[in-house]
Formats: sequence, C-alpha cells, structure tokens
Amino acid sequence: MTACSDPNAVASSTDIATIPAATAPAAPSVSAATIPADASLVGTIVIDGSSTVFPITEAITSQFQQQAPNVHVQLGVSGSGAGFKKFCLGELTIADASRPISSEEIQQCAANTIEFIELPVAFDGISVVVNNSNTWVECVTTDELKRMWEPAAEKTITRWKQIRPGWPDEELKLEGPGVDSGTYDYFTSAVVGTEHLSRSDYTGSEDDYLIVQDIISNRYALGFFGYAYYREFQDQLKVLAIDAGHGCVKPNEQTIADGSYQPLARPLFIYVRKDALARPEVSTFVETYLAHASQAVANVKYVPLTPNVAALVRARAQQQKTGSVFGGKLQIGVSIEQLLNLEENR
Repeated sequence: MTACSDPNAVASSTDIATIPAATAPAAPSVSAATIPADASLVGTIVIDGSSTVFPITEAITSQFQQQAPNVHVQLGVSGSGAGFKKFCLGELTIADASRPISSEEIQQCAANTIEFIELPVAFDGISVVVNNSNTWVECVTTDELKRMWEPAAEKTITRWKQIRPGWPDEELKLEGPGVDSGTYDYFTSAVVGTEHLSRSDYTGSEDDYLIVQDIISNRYALGFFGYAYYREFQDQLKVLAIDAGHGCVKPNEQTIADGSYQPLARPLFIYVRKDALARPEVSTFVETYLAHASQAVANVKYVPLTPNVAALVRARAQQQKTGSVFGGKLQIGVSIEQLLNLEENR
C-alpha cells in the first residue's frame, strides 16, 4: 500500500493504491455523480485503515475521481488500529474504521491537536463462517465462541469435540483478522468480553481474502470477518447463526439493520480531520461519500444506514461536530441511532 506523510501535498493526477490484484475485486460502480466534474479541484487525499471499510471507500473513490480528475487519492489498507495510529500522527486525511476510536487513540489525536469528525457510513454484521462441507454445525452460542477464542483456550481447546459433544474429533482450525484489525477488536469485546484479548495460536491476517481462501480449503476451519466478504463468497462458505441467549439468528440485511443479530451487528465509519475539511477537495470528497454511500454500501454487499441515521450523519458532517459519540469505547448492543439522537438532543 502506498502511504504519504504529507496529506496536504498537491498532485496533478489520481492514483488509488489497492490491495494486491490477486485478491482484490474490481471496485463496484456507483451511478453518475450529482456533483459536477470540477477540474479546478487539486490536492492529495490520504486514506488508510480498515480492510472491512475498504471496499466502500474504494467504490466512492472511483466515483470521486470522475468529479475531480486532478485530485490524487491514496487509498491503503492497514487495519483500523494502524489506521488510527497514522491518523492521530497527522499522516492521514481520512481513516477507515470498523470500530469506534478508542479513548487512548482520542488522547493521541488530542496530543497532536488533531480534531476529527466521526461519520458512520454503513452497518455490518461480523460473520462467523465454516467450510461448505461442514455438516455438524448450523448455530453456535456466544459461550461456545468464547470457549474457542478466549486466552485460556490457547493450546488447550484444539479439537471440535471439546466445544460440543457430538462434534468430530478433528482439529479446530481457527482463522481471523490480525490484531490491528477493528473487526478483531469488536469480536473479542463482544465474544471474549475484553477488547483486544484472545488466544494467539490462530491464523491471523489483515487480508480478509486470505482468511476466506483458508476456510474454503480446510473442512475443519472456522473464522470470522465482515458480512460483505461472506456475501461475496456465499456459494463457497457456510455462515453460522449466533445464539446470544434468545435463539439462533443468522446475519442478513434485516437482522443487521434492526440490531437483532447480536452481539455482532455494528456500524462502520470514516473519520475525517476537521482541519482538512477547509480544503475544497476534501469537503467535496466527503460530500460525495455521504451522497453515494447508500448505493456503494449496497453494491459491496454491506447494509446501508437507515434514512433516519443517514440524515443524522449528514447533519453531523455539515455541522462539523467533533469527537466520538461512543465515548472512546465499544458500545455492544447499543444502536448508532440512539447515540446520535442523544448527541443531537444535548
């Protein structure tokens, strides 16, 4: 991935750095822009962070380039945590994130006088998947997931039958995002009970496509990643229903949007530097993002924001409200609409 230490540098060409061609799909198209092309817009926009949010931002960036051919866009993937680190050091214009910014990251941004605007752009449901030839599991409880993934399971829980009697006496091959991933942070918080804490003897990768391929090739594998990656490969993977104590619920557009897919339904974000919004190319990019987010999100197979939430997000951007409605921590089971409404009514 390309990176740039000067997000204010001016360039005369457009350039999207993407994940390797062997694993990256073509960016889904977005319909013609409502904002006319403007060749007078110049500058560089540097974006990095979540691999989960990457497909949405890639689609929007392709649309934006039609409007602003003289703006140089650098788009990378390093994981939410690494993206926030770069963002709070002033190296990025925008950070993609699959979790809210943490209190420690808020402090890092403040130490470098980086003010930011938090903009939810989509809903996602972290999908727990197995190989298509897996015939013994359709639904897994959150307690069973915890027993698979908690630190105490390391080098101890290694076979399927240890989780539930009747499951095969075969290796439990665990796959998941790396520790810099916001998906990893959210999953560990929701399932293990402590953010960023799990067994370490699993196969981790910041490239979700590698996780997909590993699960496709191993009958006894189990892993997790964003809903769009499951949708893209749904003919080759089997998604599990999750039982959090109220029955088995599979991730789909309805259960993710209404929050019934608990505890793994979550919002996805972009974080924008407030000072960067004074630059016309950045403000136009953000306008384009929010104007076309619903279509881009649907195209890449995530779940669009509801009209009410989308309106609250647009108002937040227009008013340039800084800070995070999450208060520096994950809010498992609390809807983004509730949090945005609380902020709006303060």
